[in-house]
Amino acid sequence: MDAGLLILRLLVGLLIAGHGVQKISTHLGGKGLDGGTREFRADGFRGGALTALAAGGGQIGSGLLLAAGLLTPLAATGAIGVMTVALTVKWPNGLWVQNDGYEYPLVLIGTAAALTATGPGAWSLDRALGLTPHPVWWTAPVLAAGLGSGLLARLALHRAPAA
Repeated sequence: MDAGLLILRLLVGLLIAGHGVQKISTHLGGKGLDGGTREFRADGFRGGALTALAAGGGQIGSGLLLAAGLLTPLAATGAIGVMTVALTVKWPNGLWVQNDGYEYPLVLIGTAAALTATGPGAWSLDRALGLTPHPVWWTAPVLAAGLGSGLLARLALHRAPAA
């Protein structure tokens, strides 16, 4: 089980972090901070470079924490928050990724919640530092805080469509 949790944490955490790197730099196929800013503006968000930096930084930080299995409930909250914003952007396209839908952000949200419920496993910094086990009931507040912060960010930063 611990090997499986390690593989899951590394895969999901590093993908989330890599996605954040793309938003703010030219690494990993990103278009730099200007490209991240243009992406957010095209999706109807205000805030310019600050929005791209906040989103990219949130993805990098939460992704690396998840990959390391460090402060897992906090890392999951951050990942759920940024992926909730992504889900709201893709919502009008339906579920399936083939139609630019929200399937992928939903999988990442579910995975972060599952890692909160199971804990990061024996091969994690949480375990090495004596921070585990996390109570399973933490999953509900992590989901609530992550979903709530993502929806609040969307509400605060998204412009209404022009009439």
